[in-house]
Amino acid sequence: MGATREHQIIDALNTAGISTVTDTSYQGGGPSIRVSQLGRRLNPDIGRYLRLSRAQKQFNSAQDRQRCPGERTNAHRKSWQSSARSPAALK
Repeated sequence: MGATREHQIIDALNTAGISTVTDTSYQGGGPSIRVSQLGRRLNPDIGRYLRLSRAQKQFNSAQDRQRCPGERTNAHRKSWQSSARSPAALK
């Protein structure tokens, strides 16, 4: 997240009003930054942790479906780069 803050990408997305699906490290990034709902919210009245509601679970599922192709692509790209740099690949 440091690079996005350093290059003011988050501010530019908020200014342009572009809705962005991100992980929870971007929480508090602004109105156009959408993060998943965190589990185990503490209810201060009863002192217990609450489960996510059905709507929150559906939101998380929808967001996961949007993020999944990009996450899978990044993981595949990283595994390909690391195997290309291995000593056995250089021989």
